[in-house]
Amino acid sequence: MSAQGVPFDQRDGWIWYDGVFVPWADAKLHVLSHGLHYGSTVFEGERAYGGTIFKSAEHSERLRLSAEMLDFTIPYTIGEIDAAKKATLEKNNLVDAYIRPVAWRGSEMMGVAAQKNTIHLAIGVWEWPSYFDPEQRQKGLRLDLSEWRRPDPATIPCKAKAAGLYMICTISKHRAERRGFADALMLDYRGYVAECTGANVFFVKDGVIHTPTPDCFLDGLTRRTVIDIARRHGMEVVERHIKPEELSSFTECFITGTAAEVTPVGSIADWHFAPSGITHQLMDSYTAEVRPKQQAA
Repeated sequence: MSAQGVPFDQRDGWIWYDGVFVPWADAKLHVLSHGLHYGSTVFEGERAYGGTIFKSAEHSERLRLSAEMLDFTIPYTIGEIDAAKKATLEKNNLVDAYIRPVAWRGSEMMGVAAQKNTIHLAIGVWEWPSYFDPEQRQKGLRLDLSEWRRPDPATIPCKAKAAGLYMICTISKHRAERRGFADALMLDYRGYVAECTGANVFFVKDGVIHTPTPDCFLDGLTRRTVIDIARRHGMEVVERHIKPEELSSFTECFITGTAAEVTPVGSIADWHFAPSGITHQLMDSYTAEVRPKQQAA
């Protein structure tokens, strides 16, 4: 449910759906849509700050590339997708919001093969102030260690932001929340540290930032932004394989993502961290990066 407690299919507002605006509750697809049954769905998570969608074109480009990895083509250009997102934001009278474009195969064919299926694109926007509980975020999140691992890239299109790849993320997060944690850290198929269920992870040791090499999971746009910010501030960032047994040597930990932004981590299973200088500096710098108008003011 949304922060207001209203299910997401019953909210007020407008959804951009295949080129036209439809009332929120009427934005439906058939139960026999291929995207629902076979995971032929890709999506993006984006944020608008002060009416401007942060890195809109990069998100639209990744959406199209994700679709191509799943062997379908979204029938809109990058410019058209960007314009549709902006129009949806304005239609719903929002300036600070979360944006969710989603593309999927329709229902002309129902089987593994779906060459003749129509490709649909929809865009929803809503207010989503914080992905995690604000109190937990302030203290530093408590993360569980997931039983599930990110798969070998020879078995999945790991660079695509594809709906099916999030199945193990959902069950990992559910298990973590049942056990009193905010989220879960996932290892990769080799046993190296990978990512959380919906965010990338960073660690700090002796003033140096360490983050897993994204060779079998999504290289998030927020991840890239934070790495760029850190390097512009003279911080050293090392991308490498990180073993779980190394976690005891790190003093700080934080996660990044469009929804999570930059969020401190207080513990992962039995490993503990003390979010301080570098984490707080990057939190502030990221806020300044995504809100250039407010910064200038």
